[in-house]
Amino acid sequence: MKLKFITDEGIGTRATMGVIVLATDETLEPELNKIMDMEGVALYHSRIAMVPEIRPDTLAQMEADLPTSAKLLPRSLDFDVIGYGCTSASTVIGSKNVARAIQTVFPNAKVTNPLDAIIAAGRALNVHRLGFITPYLPEVSLKMREKLEISGYEIAAFGSFEEGSDPVVARISQASIKAAALQVAKTAPCDAIVISCTNLRCLRVIPEIEEMTGLPVISSNQALAWHMLRLAGIPDRLPQFGALLGQS
Repeated sequence: MKLKFITDEGIGTRATMGVIVLATDETLEPELNKIMDMEGVALYHSRIAMVPEIRPDTLAQMEADLPTSAKLLPRSLDFDVIGYGCTSASTVIGSKNVARAIQTVFPNAKVTNPLDAIIAAGRALNVHRLGFITPYLPEVSLKMREKLEISGYEIAAFGSFEEGSDPVVARISQASIKAAALQVAKTAPCDAIVISCTNLRCLRVIPEIEEMTGLPVISSNQALAWHMLRLAGIPDRLPQFGALLGQS
């Protein structure tokens, strides 16, 4: 017996989004899924090859692989936004090069990455002096600091776990991240705390840090989700994930 059926608009009736996640990343997908769990918003994931060691040369290697990873997203869909889920690699490769690589596959999609999202988030929150936290080795952190400073921000305080292995970064405890944020916030007056790296588990402790410091927190995953939603025209406020997502 052949059954009859009808078709509809599918899942992404409000927005269809994709994200390219590092093969070594254990945190971005769960955190983005929590933030974007809303009716009519579809989020699809692809993966990109990455070795465990986070260095400028290993980060730069991903540029050539971005089109291949983008092709693994459903080609039948008209993506509103595609995010590239690596803060440090976006710094090394360059945002324009990231967008160009992804748009060879999906030319109509808007493209963002955590670095662009952090810069946009700081402007949306009207902050200038940043307390900046990374897990990276010094040479990777330096490139990010320079990019933020070129974009008009002052790094008022800085701290890093200085860990070069991505699997280890994924195991840095949430208590350690919170303690680091509180320590950096006490170092010098700042307007916001930026916690960089999609593999750091920040989402649960963002509200706690904001309550204890009185400062907004911008994390890579939270900022990426916020920027993707806003670029897709989704204005929903989600204050449970921090001051940034509490804005329309």
